[in-house]
Parts: sequence; C-alpha cells; structure tokens
Amino acid sequence: MPYDDENAQRLPAHQQVYFELRERVLFGEFAPGQPVTIQGLVKDLGAGMTPVREAIRRLTAEGALEFQGNRRISVPTPDAASIDELIYARTALEPELAARAAINASDADINDLEAIDLELDKAIAKGDVPAYLKKNYAFHAKLYAMAKSPILTEIADGLWLRFGPSLRVVCGRLGTQNLPDQHKEALTALRARDAIRTASAIRDDVVQGMEQVRRALEKSSSLTD
Repeated sequence: MPYDDENAQRLPAHQQVYFELRERVLFGEFAPGQPVTIQGLVKDLGAGMTPVREAIRRLTAEGALEFQGNRRISVPTPDAASIDELIYARTALEPELAARAAINASDADINDLEAIDLELDKAIAKGDVPAYLKKNYAFHAKLYAMAKSPILTEIADGLWLRFGPSLRVVCGRLGTQNLPDQHKEALTALRARDAIRTASAIRDDVVQGMEQVRRALEKSSSLTD
C-alpha cells in the first residue's frame, strides 16, 4: 500500500512517476470526470513523456484512469452499478482483512494505528481535506498490512483506486466533520483481539463511506443535468 519517501527515491524513474501519479489519483487531486492532458501531466510531474505514458497505461489497466481521446485522460466517475459492485467487493475483502489483523497484530501495531487515527482526528477538526484523505487511507492501509495477507491486501488496495477520488467529492459535500467512521470501535476491538467485532466495525465503516460516495455523486449528477 503506501510507500515512504526514502524507498521512493531508490525506485527507477518510471516507478517514481507511477507512484506519484497514483497518489494524485487516489487522493482526489483529479476530480472524477475532469479531463487532464498527457502533456500537462508531463509538465506538472516534471517527468519525461515515456514514464508518464507508462504510468498512465498501468493506472488505466487498474481502472484508475480512462482515455477520453485527443490525448486526454480522466478519473472515471463510478455509476450506481459500479458502486454496488465496489460495496460487494469491499465488504467481502476488508472485514476479512480486519479480522486477520485482530489475530496477528502486536501491541506496537495497534499503537501505530491509534497514532494514525489521532492524526486523522486532527485533520477532521481542522477541516483539512487533503490530510483527511491521506490519513484515512493510511489507517486502512496499516490495518490491512497487519493482517499479513499480501494477496488480499493488494486486491483491496486496487479497489481504493476506483473509489478514492470520489471521497473528495464527499468531503466537498459534507465537510470533514460530517464524515462518521468506525475507527474507534475497530481500535477497541483490536485491543481486545476480537476478530468478529473488528470485522463488523470495518464493514460498517466501508458501507457508510460508500453510501456517502453514492449520495454525493448522485447530487453532483443532478446539478449537472
């Protein structure tokens, strides 16, 4: 899931460009449906055309970007059917990862997760949308890493690319202080090593978040019709 700056500097140039563009997509720097030119990305990223095209190719294959023609790309806007599929996939995977995390987590792991959640609380209090999006993702990424299930974690992370950009739309509609989550319940369950309760908290967190995405996108669509 997330990579740190030190490791990023050791990657080949095309990998660095991929991760940079991936984070921009994931954290909503490109609004769903907003067209972006490939040449504009080359200039903005300060990278060559070849690594930018390779990053776009990879992210398109992962469903995070789509070609609009005329050398333009955009982040797809999920429709109702896509959101239904995402809810199904996320509620199948992420509660299972949370349950495995409850079984495998060390006290240090849980302390680290709690520290991330405190940073998330600060972002919510300040109304800092970029920080909120990054810390919310970091919380889930850390939790799923604790599961020690790399295949499931990789699949879950790929799903985040498909709905993550829409969370910024949600923040624009509701503000950060109106975004309920179940992180505190999950942390309490983790401390108790209660796998079922941890899974339930994350399932509720996923469903609440995705329903907010659905409502925000429906509202945006009605305003543009």
